[in-house]
Order: sequence, then structure tokens, then C-alpha cells
Amino acid sequence: MSAATAWWIRVYRLGFGVLGAVALLWIPLRNIDSATFSLTNYLSYFTIESNILGVAVLLVGGLFAPQSRGWQLVRGAVTLYMLITMVVYAVLLANIDVMLNDKWVNDVMHRYLPLVLVLDWALVAMAQRLRPSPALIGQWLIFPLLYGVYSLIRGPIVDWYPYPFIDPRQQGYLSMGIGLVVLTLVFAVLAVAMASLGDLPAWWRERRAAA
Repeated sequence: MSAATAWWIRVYRLGFGVLGAVALLWIPLRNIDSATFSLTNYLSYFTIESNILGVAVLLVGGLFAPQSRGWQLVRGAVTLYMLITMVVYAVLLANIDVMLNDKWVNDVMHRYLPLVLVLDWALVAMAQRLRPSPALIGQWLIFPLLYGVYSLIRGPIVDWYPYPFIDPRQQGYLSMGIGLVVLTLVFAVLAVAMASLGDLPAWWRERRAAA
């Protein structure tokens, strides 16, 4: 156990981790006998993948509360992916079917868990702070980049794409490519913001000490 993390923080991490796990399992279990449900497609949504990672971070953070720099790198990356999930859904996907027709599941994955992780990242003190750097931002953006490559390779093979903005069949590759470049720049800005906001209590203490 880590004495640096209060018990109530670990409890809410575990609670939301369990809630996220239930939400992730809800859709597959409800559609297990459906001929139209594809588990592979379900697992190919960025929302699902980021939430799987988010649940893992919450459960590990609740059970063990690691404080190493390596863990903070993982925790920050996953929090970024959940923030991307929340922002992209709110801006581009709010009125589009992404296989999450149960409102409570949709809210948990696109709103509640991302918000919990972002607040946890910003407000819970860390043993080691991370500061924005090109290397850090590059590391954090590897997963979204690999996800995009995977979706574009798999899409023509199975004739299915998870999201309209990464589907070239209607908009063409040029338009899609421009849109993905813009999204990548947005993700980079979010990554810088995420690294800058990490451990606000420590930042505030440093400001007060320097005053």
C-alpha cells in the first residue's frame, strides 16, 4: 500500500473502475446471442479500447496506488485517451450510433469515467510530476496513431469503419486525411494540456513557495 494516497481516493477509484467494467461487459452480454453483433467490431472502437485502459488504471490505482514515474506515464496517457474519447464524442459523435444504445452505458463511457480520470489526474498529488515535452507528447500519441492505422487497414478488409471521420468511402481519402491531420493536432494540444495540468496541488505549492 502507498501511504501517499488517501483511502477515500482509492475507494472511489475502485468504485468507478467496477462501474466501468460492468458498462464494458453490458453490451456484449446483452447481445451474446445476436447474429448481427460483432465482438471484434465492438473491441475496435476507440471508446471501448480507451475505457478498457481507463478501468485498468482505476483498478490498479485503487488497489495499489503506484507512484513510480513509469506508472505516471501510463496513467497520464490513458487519461489523455479518455479525454479524447469525451471530446470527440461531444463534438463529432453525439448523434451517431456507436453501438452504445443504452444511455447509462453511453454516459459512463463517454462522460463519467473520462471526467473522473481527468479530475483524478489533475487533483490527486503524485510522487513524481510530469512536465510537457516533445518526447512525452510523442509517446502519448503513439496509441491513437496505431489505432488509426489499424482502423484504416482493417476497414477495407471487413467493409466496416468504427467512425465516420475515419471512413474514406463517402468523403474520399484526401478529405479524410485532412480531417485526421486536424484531429492529430487537437490531440497534441490536449496532450500538452494534460501534462501541464498533472498534479495541480504540487503546482500550487511550488507557486506559493516561489512567491
